[in-house]
Amino acid sequence: MTNGKRMREKGKLQLHRYFQDLKVGDRVAVVVEGSTPFSFPERLQGRTGRVEVKRGRAYVINIKDQQQEKKFIIEPIHLKKMSK
Repeated sequence: MTNGKRMREKGKLQLHRYFQDLKVGDRVAVVVEGSTPFSFPERLQGRTGRVEVKRGRAYVINIKDQQQEKKFIIEPIHLKKMSK
């Protein structure tokens, strides 16, 4: 999946990423946080998409896979906001 974390970051959660607020239309990259139990396909690692709507504490992300638009529900700790 990913190379893992550096020694000083192992077991830590970045709370600012866990509680980040994203707006509809923001571009985000999917970055797997390995220290939380969460299972989603490896092919999502590194993909980018747009935030469609907030659902509970997670977000619905619209990601283009080949020629199709697909929607995934992902918690914010696995999302990294991209600059414009």
